[in-house]
Amino acid sequence: MNRPYIFCHMLTSLDGKIMGNYMDTSECDEPGDKFYDIAFGKEPYYKHQGWLSGRVTTDDNFTMYKKPNLNENDPVVPEGDFIADGDYHMYYVSIDPSGKLGWQTNTLTYVDTTAHVLEVLTEKASNAYKAMLRRLNISYVIAGQEELDYELLMEKLYQKFHIETLMLGGGGILNWSFIQAGLCDELSLVIAPVADGSSQTPALFETREGLTQDIPVGFELKNVETLSQGGLWLRYEVNKKITD
Repeated sequence: MNRPYIFCHMLTSLDGKIMGNYMDTSECDEPGDKFYDIAFGKEPYYKHQGWLSGRVTTDDNFTMYKKPNLNENDPVVPEGDFIADGDYHMYYVSIDPSGKLGWQTNTLTYVDTTAHVLEVLTEKASNAYKAMLRRLNISYVIAGQEELDYELLMEKLYQKFHIETLMLGGGGILNWSFIQAGLCDELSLVIAPVADGSSQTPALFETREGLTQDIPVGFELKNVETLSQGGLWLRYEVNKKITD
């Protein structure tokens, strides 16, 4: 397999939401801690070298909708990918096809996990944006012209950055894109025993017109763990699309 082993690891409410008011409740405390420990704790279940999220998830959690500091007069950067100097053991892979995220530094910290930022761009990203990333010593890869080429991206992450196991961490559209593309091997789902009923917050999987379809996909249950306060940790193997 010329790509990383990919597991989608998410925390949801009982009604399948990945964001919302339920996250502020005490019912979400234990599942939230469990979610972190599984992937990032002192003895994590998964031994991955990076995790991947979409632009909106990144802005919500890390770049906080800051505008990139661009210089339109920057010299033309070399073609192709850019691998930053440094010895990195964990990567935050950010899907940002057009180059819009306002990074300030080349690392981020999630609780007590520090990762090097790795931007995923397409040919639509401007020279000024790529020059900014180089100034900040932020790695980037070009994967596609107008649209993201998922298979090319996975090949580059595997070969150039030695990412053998990759965590897929949303949002819902990105999660479903990987599922539909057949590039997600496992689903790790921590469910909090709470719901808020919102119709305005994103779900675990969502379609986007022109990008993904609502073709059903089957899952095979691998393990169930009951948390002490009513939550669940479910692990599924992702099966092929169901087209019958």
